[in-house]
Amino acid sequence: MITRSVTKTVGTDRPAAEVFAFLADPANWPRRAVVNVLSIEPTEDPAWWAMSTPAGPARLRLHPDAALGVLDHDYRDDTASWRVPARVVPNGDGAEFMITFLRPPMLTDAEFDRQTALVDTELAALKSVLEATG
Repeated sequence: MITRSVTKTVGTDRPAAEVFAFLADPANWPRRAVVNVLSIEPTEDPAWWAMSTPAGPARLRLHPDAALGVLDHDYRDDTASWRVPARVVPNGDGAEFMITFLRPPMLTDAEFDRQTALVDTELAALKSVLEATG
C-alpha cells in the first residue's frame, strides 16, 4: 500500500553546490528549520546529531551525496522514526531544494497536514538565509 506523501520545493538564487553544502551541515539547521529545530549539536556517534525540537529531544542523521544532490535524512525521537528524502537540483545559476514527506503511521491525516504546512515557513527561511549571504 502506498502512503500519503507531500513534496515541497523552493527555488534559490544560489548555486546548487552552495545550497547543498549549507544543508549538508546540520549545524545550519536551526537557521533554516526555524519551526522544528530549536538547537542541534554533534553527539559521540559522528553519524548522529542531537536536536532540541518543540516536541522534545530528537536525533538526526544525514545521508548526503553531493554528486547526486541527495540530502536524505533520518529523524528519531521517543515516539517515532522515519527517513525524509531530499534533493538539491541545479536550475540555471540557482538551485531547487525538494523535500518529500511520507505520512508516518502514528500521524493522522490532519496532523500530517498541519506538520507539512509548517514546512512552507522553513523553506521561506532557507531561501532568505541563502540569498542574504549572496
